[in-house]
Amino acid sequence: MAVYLIADVKVTDEAWIPEYAANVHDIVHNHGGKYLSRSGNITTIEGEGLETTLVALMEFPSIDAVEAFVNDPAYAKYRKARQDGSISRFHIIDDTDLAGSIPYLPKG
Repeated sequence: MAVYLIADVKVTDEAWIPEYAANVHDIVHNHGGKYLSRSGNITTIEGEGLETTLVALMEFPSIDAVEAFVNDPAYAKYRKARQDGSISRFHIIDDTDLAGSIPYLPKG
């Protein structure tokens, strides 16, 4: 079952971004993941906007693959740099439909 990692990041110090952006994609890929978007073009169309600089959406084959990515020793220095230079929230969602009324999604 596919899962999606949503990274909601408010940058507080931009120093970490170039090295992170240049290297983390390969680490994500090593764990079967791929970026679907990594964008700062955030438009709130309902509700109160977030104080977010960027949102990244990544697809992974499983929760285990996401956990392997975030705990990969090769990612550790980039993770620490991001954490030190931002307020970040990472969320994992699966590909299910909680209500169970969308026929092409598994019932959640």
